[in-house]
Amino acid sequence: MNEVKVTIIDREGDSHVLVGPTDMNMNIMELCKAYELPVLGECGGMAMCATCQCYLESDTALPEQSDAELDMLDQAFYVKSNSRLGCQIHLSEEIEGIILRLAPENN
Repeated sequence: MNEVKVTIIDREGDSHVLVGPTDMNMNIMELCKAYELPVLGECGGMAMCATCQCYLESDTALPEQSDAELDMLDQAFYVKSNSRLGCQIHLSEEIEGIILRLAPENN
């Protein structure tokens, strides 16, 4: 099985190196949930809630954001120029070494 390593920085500033399969069509939100990191993913990965928002902190090239992702981020809190929805970043060899920081929760 092919795997990819990603680094997630949690809301306390701690780094977590996660390993996920590239052959199961998983995304960052699902990987964070599998490692029990505090990512809600309330919509199940449909780009409809922004509870998996994160900030891209590495120079990793990602596919262009879809209209659905852009629309959801337009309505989200704590959005920055490097904001992405974790559910829209699929695990693939192209993101090996990516560094993402979890966005603050909207309380």
